[in-house]
Amino acid sequence: RMYSALNLTSALQVDREETGFSAAIVDRPIEIRKRMAHGVIDSSLFESAAAAGLSDKLIMNLAGIFAWDVDFVLDIRQGDNYYLQWEEVWQDGEFVTDGEVVVAEFNNDGRTHQAIRFVDSSGRTDYFTPSGDSVRKAFLRSPVDFRVSSSFNPNRLHPVLKTRRPHRGVDYAAPRGTPIKAAGDGKVIFRGVKSGYGNVVILQHGGNITTLYAHMSRFASKVRSGSRVRQGQTIGYVGATGLVTGAHLHYEYRLNGVHRNPRTVKLPQADPIAAKYREEFLAAAGPILEELENFKNTQLATIAYLDNP
Repeated sequence: RMYSALNLTSALQVDREETGFSAAIVDRPIEIRKRMAHGVIDSSLFESAAAAGLSDKLIMNLAGIFAWDVDFVLDIRQGDNYYLQWEEVWQDGEFVTDGEVVVAEFNNDGRTHQAIRFVDSSGRTDYFTPSGDSVRKAFLRSPVDFRVSSSFNPNRLHPVLKTRRPHRGVDYAAPRGTPIKAAGDGKVIFRGVKSGYGNVVILQHGGNITTLYAHMSRFASKVRSGSRVRQGQTIGYVGATGLVTGAHLHYEYRLNGVHRNPRTVKLPQADPIAAKYREEFLAAAGPILEELENFKNTQLATIAYLDNP
């Protein structure tokens, strides 16, 4: 017999028979195990993840879920904490890989964000708040990946990141060449040089919103004036063009031509869960949230015991 794995869940099996050979695709059963973890941010999100036994993949998934509510470059504070339940994939008694996050909570600077995974009958996966609102929004809070600040010192947060918060926008210090992401779906209405801004891309979005990305080292090849871009698509790379002293991204968000603080402005929501799935989602969310709450209480009880043995 010859046995060759095709993918995680199937294999090709070839058997010798009296009349020759027979081949068949056979199942490779997998087991899904659920795990929960809790982390507190002291020096960095990645260090807290390692202490909590989480992989880089999981922490990036967690950040991706809350990317519309939390600016993971500038908003993270010492003492922020998170809870999550996720699936592990096991096969033949051995761990294979981390699966999807089932439910997560992120507590950032006094604000609590919760997200629950839901798969509808068409197979589409998305995350929703306990009330059924989508955690996705029309715009990301940060147009650069939070890995650029993965080892920040919380006691020197602003000097390390060299952040400035002028009325007209937000600056993100990042290494030259760091990808810059479109904050939302839109159309490129400007791609070129603008005096002190250096290399600039300006996107037009729905609702008379525009976003501006300045000081790029270079533009993404597919980004041309008049072209359409999707949220999260790379539109250029961090640089130091224009009147600057070091590599960084200058980002602006304008509504009806008026500058708004992109870190605090109320962002347009994505559609909530479809009405036909709402009851099913709420029924499934209840036990998941209860399990999360029980885990949180266990963690708090453990912390209280350690503080007062």
